[in-house]
Amino acid sequence: MDNRGRDRHSVLIPSGNYTCMRSLGERGIHTILASEHDGTPAASSRFCDELVRIPGPPDGLVAYKDALLGIAARPDVKTIVPTRPEDGYVFSKYKDEFEQYVTLVVPEFDTIRRVHDRILLYEAAQEAGVPMPRTRLFSDVEVLDKPAIVKPRYNVIAREYVAEYDPNDYDIIKSVRHLRPGDTPDPDEIYAEMNHDPIVQDYVPGDGKYMFAALYDHGEAVETFQHLQIRGNSYTGGGGVYRKSVYIPELESVARALLDHLDWHGLACIEYLKDAETGEFKPIEINPRMWQSLPSTVYAGADFPYDYWLLATGQKRQIEPGYELGVGTHYLWGELGYITSVRTDESPLVERPSLPKTVWEVLSSIYDEPRFDLAHLDDPIPFAKYVWHALFGRKERNEGGPGADGETAAEDPATGITLTPGLSLRGR
Repeated sequence: MDNRGRDRHSVLIPSGNYTCMRSLGERGIHTILASEHDGTPAASSRFCDELVRIPGPPDGLVAYKDALLGIAARPDVKTIVPTRPEDGYVFSKYKDEFEQYVTLVVPEFDTIRRVHDRILLYEAAQEAGVPMPRTRLFSDVEVLDKPAIVKPRYNVIAREYVAEYDPNDYDIIKSVRHLRPGDTPDPDEIYAEMNHDPIVQDYVPGDGKYMFAALYDHGEAVETFQHLQIRGNSYTGGGGVYRKSVYIPELESVARALLDHLDWHGLACIEYLKDAETGEFKPIEINPRMWQSLPSTVYAGADFPYDYWLLATGQKRQIEPGYELGVGTHYLWGELGYITSVRTDESPLVERPSLPKTVWEVLSSIYDEPRFDLAHLDDPIPFAKYVWHALFGRKERNEGGPGADGETAAEDPATGITLTPGLSLRGR
Protein backbone atom coordinates (compact mmCIF):
# COMPACT_ATOMS: atom_id res chain seq x y z
CA MET A 1 0.00 0.00 0.00
CA ASP A 2 1.30 3.45 -0.94
CA ASN A 3 1.28 5.53 2.25
CA ARG A 4 2.17 8.90 0.73
CA GLY A 5 -0.09 11.77 1.77
CA ARG A 6 -2.21 9.65 4.13
CA ASP A 7 -3.52 12.80 5.85
CA ARG A 8 -3.76 14.81 2.63
CA HIS A 9 -6.89 15.10 0.50
CA SER A 10 -6.14 14.78 -3.20
CA VAL A 11 -8.17 14.91 -6.40
CA LEU A 12 -7.23 13.07 -9.59
CA ILE A 13 -7.74 14.98 -12.84
CA PRO A 14 -7.26 12.99 -16.08
CA SER A 15 -5.85 15.08 -18.94
CA GLY A 16 -4.68 18.67 -18.80
CA ASN A 17 -7.94 20.26 -17.66
CA TYR A 18 -6.58 23.57 -16.41
CA THR A 19 -9.88 24.96 -15.13
CA CYS A 20 -10.55 21.94 -12.90
CA MET A 21 -7.02 22.07 -11.54
CA ARG A 22 -7.13 25.81 -10.88
CA SER A 23 -10.54 25.67 -9.22
CA LEU A 24 -9.56 22.86 -6.85
CA GLY A 25 -5.99 24.02 -6.29
CA GLU A 26 -7.19 27.46 -5.22
CA ARG A 27 -9.19 25.71 -2.49
CA GLY A 28 -6.09 24.01 -1.09
CA ILE A 29 -6.95 20.57 -2.48
CA HIS A 30 -3.89 18.60 -3.65
CA THR A 31 -4.20 18.25 -7.43
CA ILE A 32 -2.85 15.24 -9.32
CA LEU A 33 -2.73 15.66 -13.08
CA ALA A 34 -2.67 12.27 -14.85
CA SER A 35 -1.56 12.54 -18.46
CA GLU A 36 0.21 10.64 -21.20
CA HIS A 37 2.07 13.86 -21.99
CA ASP A 38 5.20 14.90 -20.11
CA GLY A 39 5.00 18.45 -21.37
CA THR A 40 1.28 19.21 -21.16
CA PRO A 41 0.98 22.98 -20.53
CA ALA A 42 -1.31 22.56 -17.52
CA ALA A 43 1.48 20.75 -15.67
CA SER A 44 3.40 24.04 -15.52
CA SER A 45 0.61 25.71 -13.56
CA ARG A 46 1.26 26.77 -9.99
CA PHE A 47 -1.97 24.94 -9.16
CA CYS A 48 -0.62 21.57 -10.36
CA ASP A 49 0.81 19.79 -7.32
CA GLU A 50 1.73 16.54 -9.03
CA LEU A 51 2.04 15.11 -12.55
CA VAL A 52 1.74 11.36 -13.04
CA ARG A 53 2.50 9.87 -16.46
CA ILE A 54 -0.06 7.27 -17.56
CA PRO A 55 -1.06 5.55 -20.81
CA GLY A 56 -3.63 7.62 -22.66
CA PRO A 57 -6.94 6.23 -23.93
CA PRO A 58 -5.45 5.74 -27.44
CA ASP A 59 -3.02 3.27 -25.83
CA GLY A 60 -6.03 1.16 -24.86
CA LEU A 61 -9.05 1.83 -22.66
CA VAL A 62 -8.20 -1.02 -20.27
CA ALA A 63 -4.62 0.19 -19.82
CA TYR A 64 -5.95 3.72 -19.24
CA LYS A 65 -8.44 2.42 -16.67
CA ASP A 66 -5.81 0.34 -14.87
CA ALA A 67 -3.42 3.29 -14.65
CA LEU A 68 -6.09 5.50 -13.09
CA LEU A 69 -7.01 2.70 -10.70
CA GLY A 70 -3.39 2.52 -9.58
CA ILE A 71 -3.45 6.20 -8.63
CA ALA A 72 -6.93 5.95 -7.09
CA ALA A 73 -5.63 3.25 -4.75
CA ARG A 74 -3.49 5.83 -2.96
CA PRO A 75 -5.04 6.67 0.45
CA ASP A 76 -4.91 10.42 -0.17
CA VAL A 77 -6.99 10.30 -3.39
CA LYS A 78 -10.66 10.88 -2.66
CA THR A 79 -12.25 11.21 -6.10
CA ILE A 80 -11.62 11.51 -9.84
CA VAL A 81 -13.15 14.26 -11.98
CA PRO A 82 -14.41 13.03 -15.39
CA THR A 83 -12.88 15.41 -17.91
CA ARG A 84 -12.18 13.44 -21.11
CA PRO A 85 -14.76 12.18 -23.62
CA GLU A 86 -13.78 8.60 -22.71
CA ASP A 87 -14.19 9.10 -18.96
CA GLY A 88 -17.96 8.72 -18.76
CA TYR A 89 -17.71 5.34 -20.47
CA VAL A 90 -14.68 4.12 -18.50
CA PHE A 91 -15.81 5.28 -15.05
CA SER A 92 -19.34 3.92 -15.42
CA LYS A 93 -18.33 0.60 -17.01
CA TYR A 94 -15.70 -0.04 -14.32
CA LYS A 95 -17.45 1.80 -11.50
CA ASP A 96 -17.25 -1.12 -9.06
CA GLU A 97 -13.48 -1.31 -9.47
CA PHE A 98 -12.96 2.42 -8.89
CA GLU A 99 -15.28 2.60 -5.91
CA GLN A 100 -13.10 0.17 -3.99
CA TYR A 101 -10.87 3.21 -3.49
CA VAL A 102 -12.65 6.49 -4.32
CA THR A 103 -16.12 7.97 -4.60
CA LEU A 104 -17.23 8.73 -8.15
CA VAL A 105 -20.25 10.85 -9.01
CA VAL A 106 -21.16 9.21 -12.31
CA PRO A 107 -24.29 7.53 -13.75
CA GLU A 108 -24.82 3.80 -13.84
CA PHE A 109 -23.72 2.21 -17.09
CA ASP A 110 -27.25 1.58 -18.39
CA THR A 111 -27.86 5.33 -18.12
CA ILE A 112 -24.57 6.15 -19.86
CA ARG A 113 -25.58 3.84 -22.69
CA ARG A 114 -28.88 5.70 -23.09
CA VAL A 115 -27.18 9.07 -23.55
CA HIS A 116 -24.15 7.88 -25.54
CA ASP A 117 -26.52 6.23 -28.03
CA ARG A 118 -28.39 9.04 -29.76
CA ILE A 119 -31.16 6.66 -30.85
CA LEU A 120 -31.83 5.71 -27.22
CA LEU A 121 -31.54 9.35 -26.17
CA TYR A 122 -34.25 10.26 -28.68
CA GLU A 123 -36.47 7.55 -27.21
CA ALA A 124 -35.79 8.84 -23.68
CA ALA A 125 -36.74 12.38 -24.73
CA GLN A 126 -40.01 11.10 -26.16
CA GLU A 127 -40.72 9.21 -22.91
CA ALA A 128 -39.96 12.37 -20.89
CA GLY A 129 -42.30 14.41 -23.09
CA VAL A 130 -39.62 16.88 -24.19
CA PRO A 131 -38.90 17.88 -27.79
CA MET A 132 -35.88 16.55 -29.69
CA PRO A 133 -35.06 16.49 -33.41
CA ARG A 134 -36.32 13.35 -35.13
CA THR A 135 -33.45 10.83 -35.04
CA ARG A 136 -33.19 7.68 -37.19
CA LEU A 137 -30.59 5.20 -38.25
CA PHE A 138 -28.96 6.04 -41.57
CA SER A 139 -29.75 2.53 -42.83
CA ASP A 140 -33.49 3.12 -42.19
CA VAL A 141 -33.74 6.29 -44.28
CA GLU A 142 -34.55 5.82 -47.95
CA VAL A 143 -35.39 9.39 -48.96
CA LEU A 144 -34.59 12.64 -47.16
CA ASP A 145 -37.83 14.57 -46.81
CA LYS A 146 -36.31 17.41 -44.74
CA PRO A 147 -32.92 19.09 -44.31
CA ALA A 148 -30.89 16.75 -42.13
CA ILE A 149 -27.56 16.05 -40.48
CA VAL A 150 -25.69 12.74 -40.66
CA LYS A 151 -23.46 12.17 -37.65
CA PRO A 152 -22.24 9.30 -35.42
CA ARG A 153 -24.79 7.32 -33.49
CA TYR A 154 -22.53 7.14 -30.43
CA ASN A 155 -20.60 9.77 -28.48
CA VAL A 156 -17.95 7.10 -27.90
CA ILE A 157 -17.89 3.98 -30.09
CA ALA A 158 -16.71 1.08 -27.96
CA ARG A 159 -17.14 -2.64 -27.33
CA GLU A 160 -20.32 -2.31 -25.26
CA TYR A 161 -21.99 -0.52 -28.18
CA VAL A 162 -20.44 -2.15 -31.25
CA ALA A 163 -19.57 -5.83 -30.83
CA GLU A 164 -16.75 -5.79 -33.40
CA TYR A 165 -14.61 -3.60 -31.14
CA ASP A 166 -12.03 -5.03 -28.77
CA PRO A 167 -12.39 -3.92 -25.08
CA ASN A 168 -9.27 -1.79 -25.54
CA ASP A 169 -10.49 -0.08 -28.70
CA TYR A 170 -12.73 2.92 -29.23
CA ASP A 171 -13.47 5.73 -31.68
CA ILE A 172 -14.60 9.29 -31.15
CA ILE A 173 -15.75 10.41 -34.55
CA LYS A 174 -16.53 14.08 -35.09
CA SER A 175 -17.63 13.93 -38.72
CA VAL A 176 -20.90 15.72 -39.50
CA ARG A 177 -22.59 16.06 -42.90
CA HIS A 178 -25.31 18.57 -43.76
CA LEU A 179 -27.79 17.28 -46.35
CA ARG A 180 -30.65 18.82 -48.28
CA PRO A 181 -33.93 17.08 -49.15
CA GLY A 182 -33.34 14.72 -52.04
CA ASP A 183 -29.60 14.37 -51.45
CA THR A 184 -28.37 10.78 -51.86
CA PRO A 185 -25.04 10.27 -50.10
CA ASP A 186 -23.04 7.16 -50.98
CA PRO A 187 -23.73 4.59 -48.20
CA ASP A 188 -20.33 2.92 -48.60
CA GLU A 189 -18.62 6.27 -48.20
CA ILE A 190 -20.71 7.12 -45.14
CA TYR A 191 -20.05 3.78 -43.45
CA ALA A 192 -16.32 4.02 -44.17
CA GLU A 193 -16.22 7.51 -42.71
CA MET A 194 -18.29 6.74 -39.61
CA ASN A 195 -17.11 3.16 -38.99
CA HIS A 196 -20.66 2.13 -37.98
CA ASP A 197 -24.30 2.77 -38.91
CA PRO A 198 -24.70 6.48 -38.05
CA ILE A 199 -27.85 8.53 -37.49
CA VAL A 200 -29.84 10.98 -39.57
CA GLN A 201 -31.19 13.82 -37.45
CA ASP A 202 -33.59 16.49 -38.67
CA TYR A 203 -31.85 19.84 -39.09
CA VAL A 204 -33.11 22.42 -36.61
CA PRO A 205 -33.34 25.97 -38.03
CA GLY A 206 -31.63 27.67 -35.15
CA ASP A 207 -32.70 30.72 -33.20
CA GLY A 208 -29.74 30.34 -30.85
CA LYS A 209 -27.58 27.55 -29.46
CA TYR A 210 -27.49 26.99 -25.71
CA MET A 211 -25.63 24.90 -23.19
CA PHE A 212 -27.31 23.54 -20.06
CA ALA A 213 -25.02 22.10 -17.39
CA ALA A 214 -26.03 20.28 -14.25
CA LEU A 215 -24.73 18.38 -11.25
CA TYR A 216 -27.18 15.77 -10.00
CA ASP A 217 -27.30 13.60 -6.89
CA HIS A 218 -29.27 10.41 -7.58
CA GLY A 219 -32.06 12.08 -9.54
CA GLU A 220 -31.98 15.41 -7.67
CA ALA A 221 -30.58 18.58 -9.26
CA VAL A 222 -27.91 20.08 -7.01
CA GLU A 223 -26.72 22.83 -9.36
CA THR A 224 -27.56 24.02 -12.89
CA PHE A 225 -26.16 26.58 -15.33
CA GLN A 226 -27.07 27.96 -18.76
CA HIS A 227 -25.27 29.97 -21.39
CA LEU A 228 -26.01 31.24 -24.87
CA GLN A 229 -23.40 30.21 -27.42
CA ILE A 230 -22.71 33.25 -29.58
CA ARG A 231 -19.93 31.61 -31.62
CA GLY A 232 -18.75 28.01 -31.98
CA ASN A 233 -15.59 26.37 -33.34
CA SER A 234 -17.06 26.90 -36.82
CA TYR A 235 -19.75 29.10 -38.30
CA THR A 236 -21.58 25.82 -39.05
CA GLY A 237 -21.63 24.79 -35.37
CA GLY A 238 -19.32 23.12 -32.86
CA GLY A 239 -18.45 23.78 -29.23
CA GLY A 240 -18.81 27.27 -27.81
CA VAL A 241 -15.89 29.68 -28.09
CA TYR A 242 -17.79 32.87 -27.18
CA ARG A 243 -20.62 32.43 -24.70
CA LYS A 244 -22.69 34.47 -22.28
CA SER A 245 -24.42 33.24 -19.12
CA VAL A 246 -28.23 33.35 -19.20
CA TYR A 247 -31.24 31.94 -17.39
CA ILE A 248 -34.31 30.87 -19.37
CA PRO A 249 -37.09 29.15 -17.39
CA GLU A 250 -38.30 27.11 -20.40
CA LEU A 251 -34.80 25.73 -20.98
CA GLU A 252 -34.44 24.90 -17.29
CA SER A 253 -37.76 23.07 -17.37
CA VAL A 254 -37.15 20.84 -20.40
CA ALA A 255 -33.56 20.05 -19.44
CA ARG A 256 -34.44 19.05 -15.91
CA ALA A 257 -37.41 17.02 -17.15
CA LEU A 258 -35.06 14.94 -19.32
CA LEU A 259 -32.42 14.45 -16.60
CA ASP A 260 -35.09 13.70 -13.99
CA HIS A 261 -36.55 11.06 -16.30
CA LEU A 262 -33.09 9.49 -16.65
CA ASP A 263 -32.69 9.51 -12.83
CA TRP A 264 -29.39 11.25 -13.51
CA HIS A 265 -26.39 11.16 -11.19
CA GLY A 266 -23.28 13.26 -11.72
CA LEU A 267 -22.30 15.84 -14.32
CA ALA A 268 -24.31 16.54 -17.45
CA CYS A 269 -23.66 18.96 -20.28
CA ILE A 270 -26.54 19.20 -22.76
CA GLU A 271 -26.31 21.07 -26.07
CA TYR A 272 -29.59 22.71 -27.05
CA LEU A 273 -30.87 24.42 -30.18
CA LYS A 274 -33.83 26.79 -30.02
CA ASP A 275 -36.05 25.97 -32.98
CA ALA A 276 -36.67 29.16 -34.97
CA GLU A 277 -40.01 27.79 -36.21
CA THR A 278 -41.50 26.44 -32.97
CA GLY A 279 -39.55 28.23 -30.23
CA GLU A 280 -38.85 24.88 -28.58
CA PHE A 281 -35.52 24.01 -26.98
CA LYS A 282 -34.29 20.75 -28.53
CA PRO A 283 -31.36 18.72 -27.16
CA ILE A 284 -28.64 17.53 -29.52
CA GLU A 285 -26.52 15.45 -27.13
CA ILE A 286 -25.58 14.88 -23.50
CA ASN A 287 -22.00 14.59 -22.27
CA PRO A 288 -21.45 13.09 -18.79
CA ARG A 289 -18.27 15.03 -17.98
CA MET A 290 -16.80 18.50 -17.67
CA TRP A 291 -17.37 20.54 -20.81
CA GLN A 292 -15.27 22.57 -23.24
CA SER A 293 -16.73 25.87 -22.02
CA LEU A 294 -16.17 25.10 -18.31
CA PRO A 295 -14.08 28.27 -17.81
CA SER A 296 -17.10 30.40 -18.70
CA THR A 297 -19.18 28.56 -16.12
CA VAL A 298 -16.65 29.17 -13.35
CA TYR A 299 -16.20 32.83 -14.36
CA ALA A 300 -19.93 33.32 -13.83
CA GLY A 301 -19.72 31.87 -10.32
CA ALA A 302 -20.91 28.28 -10.88
CA ASP A 303 -17.83 26.40 -9.65
CA PHE A 304 -18.69 22.91 -10.86
CA PRO A 305 -15.24 21.36 -10.22
CA TYR A 306 -15.33 22.35 -6.55
CA ASP A 307 -19.00 21.42 -6.19
CA TYR A 308 -18.28 18.01 -7.73
CA TRP A 309 -15.58 17.61 -5.07
CA LEU A 310 -18.01 18.60 -2.31
CA LEU A 311 -20.63 16.14 -3.51
CA ALA A 312 -18.10 13.31 -3.88
CA THR A 313 -16.64 13.89 -0.42
CA GLY A 314 -19.94 14.05 1.47
CA GLN A 315 -20.10 17.85 1.78
CA LYS A 316 -23.20 18.47 -0.32
CA ARG A 317 -24.61 21.02 2.15
CA GLN A 318 -21.72 23.35 1.42
CA ILE A 319 -22.68 23.69 -2.26
CA GLU A 320 -24.01 27.17 -3.02
CA PRO A 321 -25.82 27.11 -6.38
CA GLY A 322 -26.32 30.24 -8.45
CA TYR A 323 -24.36 32.37 -10.90
CA GLU A 324 -24.10 35.85 -12.40
CA LEU A 325 -26.01 36.57 -15.60
CA GLY A 326 -24.57 38.25 -18.67
CA VAL A 327 -20.96 37.14 -18.17
CA GLY A 328 -19.26 36.69 -21.56
CA THR A 329 -16.05 34.69 -22.05
CA HIS A 330 -13.80 33.70 -24.94
CA TYR A 331 -11.74 30.67 -25.95
CA LEU A 332 -9.13 32.54 -28.00
CA TRP A 333 -7.84 29.64 -30.09
CA GLY A 334 -11.43 28.71 -30.87
CA GLU A 335 -12.17 32.28 -31.94
CA LEU A 336 -9.35 32.01 -34.46
CA GLY A 337 -10.83 28.71 -35.62
CA TYR A 338 -14.21 30.38 -36.11
CA ILE A 339 -12.67 33.07 -38.30
CA THR A 340 -10.79 30.43 -40.29
CA SER A 341 -13.98 28.40 -40.77
CA VAL A 342 -15.61 31.33 -42.61
CA ARG A 343 -13.02 30.80 -45.34
CA THR A 344 -12.71 27.01 -45.28
CA ASP A 345 -15.94 25.31 -44.11
CA GLU A 346 -18.93 24.50 -46.28
CA SER A 347 -22.59 23.86 -45.49
CA PRO A 348 -25.63 23.77 -47.78
CA LEU A 349 -27.82 24.62 -44.77
CA VAL A 350 -25.95 27.45 -43.02
CA GLU A 351 -25.25 30.75 -44.79
CA ARG A 352 -21.59 31.76 -44.80
CA PRO A 353 -21.10 35.07 -42.93
CA SER A 354 -19.02 37.97 -44.21
CA LEU A 355 -15.35 37.59 -43.32
CA PRO A 356 -14.70 41.31 -42.57
CA LYS A 357 -17.84 41.48 -40.44
CA THR A 358 -16.82 38.29 -38.62
CA VAL A 359 -13.35 39.63 -37.82
CA TRP A 360 -14.85 42.88 -36.54
CA GLU A 361 -17.40 41.06 -34.36
CA VAL A 362 -14.74 38.83 -32.83
CA LEU A 363 -12.33 41.68 -32.08
CA SER A 364 -14.97 44.03 -30.73
CA SER A 365 -16.45 41.38 -28.42
CA ILE A 366 -12.97 40.55 -27.09
CA TYR A 367 -12.41 44.27 -26.41
CA ASP A 368 -15.79 44.61 -24.65
CA GLU A 369 -15.46 41.40 -22.60
CA PRO A 370 -11.78 40.53 -22.02
CA ARG A 371 -12.34 37.28 -20.14
CA PHE A 372 -10.39 34.32 -21.47
CA ASP A 373 -10.43 30.60 -20.78
CA LEU A 374 -6.73 30.12 -20.11
CA ALA A 375 -5.08 33.53 -19.84
CA HIS A 376 -4.50 34.47 -16.17
CA LEU A 377 -2.01 37.08 -15.00
CA ASP A 378 -1.42 35.22 -11.74
CA ASP A 379 -0.57 31.98 -13.59
CA PRO A 380 0.76 32.91 -17.07
CA ILE A 381 3.01 29.97 -17.96
CA PRO A 382 0.33 27.43 -19.01
CA PHE A 383 -1.18 29.88 -21.50
CA ALA A 384 2.24 30.74 -22.93
CA LYS A 385 3.04 27.05 -23.39
CA TYR A 386 -0.38 26.41 -24.86
CA VAL A 387 0.12 29.10 -27.50
CA TRP A 388 3.55 27.68 -28.34
CA HIS A 389 2.19 24.16 -28.80
CA ALA A 390 -0.84 25.39 -30.75
CA LEU A 391 1.35 27.34 -33.16
CA PHE A 392 4.28 24.95 -33.55
CA GLY A 393 3.01 21.55 -32.45
CA ARG A 394 2.01 20.35 -35.93
CA LYS A 395 5.51 21.08 -37.29
CA GLU A 396 7.13 19.31 -34.32
CA ARG A 397 5.01 16.22 -34.84
CA ASN A 398 5.76 16.12 -38.55
CA GLU A 399 9.49 16.38 -37.85
CA GLY A 400 9.48 13.80 -35.06
CA GLY A 401 9.95 16.44 -32.38
CA PRO A 402 8.30 16.79 -28.95
CA GLY A 403 4.84 16.37 -30.44
CA ALA A 404 5.71 13.39 -32.59
CA ASP A 405 3.51 10.92 -30.71
CA GLY A 406 0.47 13.19 -30.75
CA GLU A 407 1.25 14.51 -27.29
CA THR A 408 1.09 18.02 -25.90
CA ALA A 409 0.26 19.87 -29.09
CA ALA A 410 -2.65 17.56 -29.79
CA GLU A 411 -4.34 18.13 -26.44
CA ASP A 412 -6.22 21.22 -25.35
CA PRO A 413 -5.07 21.95 -21.78
CA ALA A 414 -8.43 23.44 -20.87
CA THR A 415 -10.59 20.57 -22.04
CA GLY A 416 -8.55 17.52 -22.95
CA ILE A 417 -9.83 17.64 -26.54
CA THR A 418 -7.58 17.65 -29.60
CA LEU A 419 -6.29 20.89 -31.01
CA THR A 420 -5.58 19.61 -34.46
CA PRO A 421 -8.51 18.96 -36.84
CA GLY A 422 -9.53 15.46 -37.85
CA LEU A 423 -12.47 13.18 -38.23
CA SER A 424 -11.78 10.98 -35.24
CA LEU A 425 -9.69 10.32 -32.19
CA ARG A 426 -8.92 6.66 -32.56
CA GLY A 427 -7.87 4.34 -29.80
CA ARG A 428 -7.06 1.56 -32.26
